[in-house]
Amino acid sequence: MERIKAIIDRATDGTYSVYCEEVPSFFGMGDTIDQAKAEMLETIRLTKEEIGREAAAVYPDWLDGEYEIEYKYDVQGFLEYYAGVITPTALGKIAGINPKQMWNYMHGVAKPRKAQVDKIESALHKLGNELIHTSF
Repeated sequence: MERIKAIIDRATDGTYSVYCEEVPSFFGMGDTIDQAKAEMLETIRLTKEEIGREAAAVYPDWLDGEYEIEYKYDVQGFLEYYAGVITPTALGKIAGINPKQMWNYMHGVAKPRKAQVDKIESALHKLGNELIHTSF
């Protein structure tokens, strides 16, 4: 199965865009991330089912096989999107980053360095793994 990367960006007007890293013409926009994702998936579907390989200027080979989309967020967009689920304080605690600094990342006051992004991503993956292996 092919893993296709899609980038999620937040615009200054508060809307979101999602585009396929390999084929930027596969994109979507919306007031929410879910709307932008749905629009991008519709663009992919239309290319595959309505336009087809012969007519499409860009038609990647993976479109005919099995694939899954892997979404890549910017830190600010991720923190804003999941604000009701993961607070800056909680994420800062599990990532070992000052909660005020996490708040700054969430509100665009500061952009995290690569090392901080890696700490946040690692903490989220660790939490996700723990949750997958939890039962009641």
